[in-house]
Order: sequence, then C-alpha cells, then structure tokens
Amino acid sequence: MRWTALMCAGLAAVTLSSCDHTEEVHHQERHEGEEAEESQLVLTKPIIRDTVIARDYVCQIRSCRNIEIRALERGYLEVVSVKEGQMVKEGDLMFSILPRVYSAAVKRTEAEAKVARVEYENTKRLLESNVVSDKELTMAKAKLDQKMAEVNLSKTHLGFTTIKAPFTGLMDRLKLRNGSLVEVGDLLTTLSDNSEMWIYFNVPEADYLEYASRVQPEESKTVSLVMANGKIFDQKGRVNVIEAEFDNKTGTIPFRADFPNPKGLLRHGETGSIRMQRTVKQALLVPQKSTFELGEERFIFVVGKDDVIKQSKIVVEEELEDLYVVTSGVTAQDRIIFEGQRQAHDGDKAHDYKFEETKDAYANLKLHAQ
Repeated sequence: MRWTALMCAGLAAVTLSSCDHTEEVHHQERHEGEEAEESQLVLTKPIIRDTVIARDYVCQIRSCRNIEIRALERGYLEVVSVKEGQMVKEGDLMFSILPRVYSAAVKRTEAEAKVARVEYENTKRLLESNVVSDKELTMAKAKLDQKMAEVNLSKTHLGFTTIKAPFTGLMDRLKLRNGSLVEVGDLLTTLSDNSEMWIYFNVPEADYLEYASRVQPEESKTVSLVMANGKIFDQKGRVNVIEAEFDNKTGTIPFRADFPNPKGLLRHGETGSIRMQRTVKQALLVPQKSTFELGEERFIFVVGKDDVIKQSKIVVEEELEDLYVVTSGVTAQDRIIFEGQRQAHDGDKAHDYKFEETKDAYANLKLHAQ
C-alpha cells in the first residue's frame, strides 16, 4: 500500500512538472512571437491632402453694450419697478427717486416765469405808447428768458428722478433697494444688450503675421466659439477689429470677433476659446509616431529603393492631433518607417519589413483634413 501511494505521488509530480514545462514553452513561444512582431518594420508613405488647421485662443465674452445705471439726483429710492435678471425694453421705467422737491421747484420756476411774461407784455405795451424806452423792454425780455431757462432746468432735474431703460437689455442685480438714500452717482444696477456679443482674444505676433498675409482674408475672418463646456456655439462669428498696438510684455495683439446671440445663450463676462481655422492646400502629412527627436530637431526614417535606412531631418509647419504638416525632409514618394523605429538605425538595411498602404496605415489616425 505504501509503495502504491509513493508511485501515485511520483506520477502526479511528473505530470505537474510536465504541465508546467509545457505552459512555460507556450509562454516562451508567445513572447518570442510578440518580439518578432514588434521587431518587424512596417513601412508606409506620407500622404498629401487639403488639411484644416485649427488654433484656439482664450477669449473674454462681452456684451456689445454693457452700461452702469447710476442715480443723477439725490433722494430716497421710491420706486423699483424691475427685478434682478429681468429683460427690460427700451423706455421701460426702472427706478424713481423721490421727486417731491424737484416737482416743487418746477412749480416755483413756472410761476416766476409767468410773472416775468406779464412784466414783459406790460413793458411792450408801454413802449408802444412811448412811455418806456427800448432798453427797458430788452431788460424785461432778458428776465423772461432767464425764468424760462430756470423752468427747463428744473424740469430736467425732475426728469433725472425717473430712470428709464436706455435700450432693450438684460438687467443685473440690484445694488440698492426701495427706501435707500441715493446720492448722485450711486450705482443702481447694470444693463447688458446681449443681442450681439463682442469677444476679445489675444493673438501672438507670429500668428498675426500669418493671418494678415493670407490670400483670402475675408474667408479667414470667420471664426468659431468653443464655450466653457467644450461645445461649439451654434453661431459663427467674424473678426471685425484688430487693435492698433502690440503688447510688448506678452507679444500679442488684441482681436475682436462679433457673434450674433439670438437665443441669449451668451452673457457678459463668460469665457471660452476662439477657434480660427485655415485650409492648407495639398499639405504633406506624416504620423507623429513615425518621428523622433534628437536635441531640438525632429527626424524620420526613410527607406530608399535599395532598402537602406536613412535618417532624415524634417521641418514641421503645423502640429495636428496625430500628424505633422511637413514642409521639407521627406516627399510623398518616400517610404517611411511607420512602426518599429527602435529596431532601425541610420545606414542599416531593412530586412523582413511589411509595407502598408496609406489608407490602412492612416485609418486610425485623426487627419483633421477635408
């Protein structure tokens, strides 16, 4: 019985050892297969395509009209006929400051003007009877004009106690409440006309020079707005203003793009990014992963007709998400190493490589092209 148990244990050990060895062999074979797959060079070619280049600039969103509503007269705030965040129409009553003193002043000046008019009419009749001289009539007329001017002035002050909306817009929060003592110049609220938004952004000098030198400047003035949530605003804007001077500290110049805002989604003080796009005709594109850096320069491996690998320095004009727009160092007819750069060396000969057509090699890359 003991011998039988020992034999069974030995067979089990041999079986387990054999299984472990088999698994190790299979693992080694898989590992060697993966290494062989990784070491194989994959070649392809650059592509030529009309490509849209997009650049984003941080911006500040402003209403085309955003003003402060301030008191023009001193008194108690008697009427507040608007609510915070309300849309008011041009001419709507917003505030009324206690007008009693100014109403009394109007009545007083009107009464004085009536007295001055009576004096003027009497003096005029006396002049016709040669009782008074022309000089007295002139003085009576001057007094009447003075009193009429005082009437107009008092009415103007009375009008200042009633504040109406100067244009249709969205009201901000109330700074003072009913019954508050208002001094001349006190801020009551702000009013924004959001029918059109003025969006300001700063453009670096190099980008400005490139923008100013475009062949079709009118087309390049159309821009998009990327809102704070990452979504594109549903209206297109237009660059209408470029300021006159650069900021020497930042090396930028301010631009202004105007956007219609029919739904009122945009409001004064928001932020976002202006996206300016331009189309590069027949751009030469290479995958970013096919390139490598040495120092401050960028290179790509080109495989010649004799299968010799050559390290070529490229000049990158634009950087896209997965691609580079290249202006020199490689042509559309060159074969480039798409994968396996680690196994490639300048001057070596390429062996056991696979060539992929561009439609397959670039299938999973974001081309940003039209």
